[in-house]
Amino acid sequence: MIIKWLRIDSRLIHGQVANNWVNHVGASTIIAANDSAAKDDLRKTLLLQVAPGRTKSYVMSIDKTARCYKNPSYENLDVLLVVETPGDVVRLIDQGVEVKEVNVGGITFKEGMTLISEAVSVSPADVEAFKELDKRGVKLTLQQLPNTGASDFMNRLKSKNLI
Repeated sequence: MIIKWLRIDSRLIHGQVANNWVNHVGASTIIAANDSAAKDDLRKTLLLQVAPGRTKSYVMSIDKTARCYKNPSYENLDVLLVVETPGDVVRLIDQGVEVKEVNVGGITFKEGMTLISEAVSVSPADVEAFKELDKRGVKLTLQQLPNTGASDFMNRLKSKNLI
């Protein structure tokens, strides 16, 4: 599996991903890797309905995504991979998925989180996962849309005094 782009977005598959990012990175497949969505038939159906018809789309657990990544049958599959949290990225790496760069695009605000940008909020657990990814040498960029500038995500966390 060739991961053309790995994005953290709590909405998983939606208009920005389906229409903008998939075209921008040239992926033929979208995989939403999320344990709860993979178990929820209604959510899975809704996510798959949003995906463009010309693109193969799947909703899989983190474990199944890692198994597919390592399966030689999928070695030429070019993928836009979307996960819900930075902890999901850590889990994928722990299972042997090679990740060099992550686009942090959208994490919905919930109570107890800190707003980092207009589209990204982080919890204390998220901050710890981002620190772990940074320690492992993963480049983290903050970018909501392909036509907006990317910025260094760890610098944004530093500017908010979170690390």
